[in-house]
Amino acid sequence: MFEFRKLSIAGVFEIVTENAVDERGYFAEVFKADALREHGIDVEWVQDNEAFSREPGVLRGLHYQRSPAAQDKLVRVARGAILDVVVDIRAGSSTFGQWLSLVISAEKRNQIYVPKGFAHGYRTIEPNTLVLYKVSAGYAPELEGAIRFDDPDIGID
Repeated sequence: MFEFRKLSIAGVFEIVTENAVDERGYFAEVFKADALREHGIDVEWVQDNEAFSREPGVLRGLHYQRSPAAQDKLVRVARGAILDVVVDIRAGSSTFGQWLSLVISAEKRNQIYVPKGFAHGYRTIEPNTLVLYKVSAGYAPELEGAIRFDDPDIGID
């Protein structure tokens, strides 16, 4: 079972999965293409990435890739927790330059869907955090861009 929650910027979703728990532990479906399609997310995922951070406070991002290698991302945490941040960088968007943040954690069993046109990053908030994410395009260093986490024009808290 997946619960989809629209966030404050159109197109970005929090997705919460449900665990089947018994004396052995739990089982959870963490990705289901049909459930995503039912919510308008019809993406061909081409790569899974994994990032491990030993210490809390590790900052990764804000990264993005320009077209034709722009990436949709589906981000979850297998161990630990992060403060995930996305910034709308879609030219002409009514929310251009706006950002939102969401705590994603193994305990909450939540994920964030970040569509193309957003810069993405996170800061670990627990030790030994393991982040897993799917992307819709491979890494293209010649099309990569970055935004400083403390850019005063964006004002991320």
